[in-house]
Amino acid sequence: MSMNVINEKNAQFLVKKKQYHILFINSPFCGTCKVAKRMLLYLEDTLEDNKFYELNGLTAPDFLQQYSIMSVPCLMVFKDGQPVDRIYTFHSVPYLLKELGPYLVTEKNKI
Repeated sequence: MSMNVINEKNAQFLVKKKQYHILFINSPFCGTCKVAKRMLLYLEDTLEDNKFYELNGLTAPDFLQQYSIMSVPCLMVFKDGQPVDRIYTFHSVPYLLKELGPYLVTEKNKI
């Protein structure tokens, strides 16, 4: 499985939707980004669903400025057009699962 790669225009559209969307902002020249991406791909495979969108920060300077993204990798959670969480540290897969847990549960999976 692979993340849904989107461009800046798609990202602007995506963040306005009602449900949670998790956007992974990275750079192809960033070693830490590559490690973080492997963790997220593992999570996607485990969850058996495409949960993350990927945006190359180098091609989206306006988006980075609009949301005050200071460094990559950055994982941003959006709901109703607003950032509700951002993660800059990617300690481990269990850490990410704990941090993202509330956003990964879909309405149909809630009790």
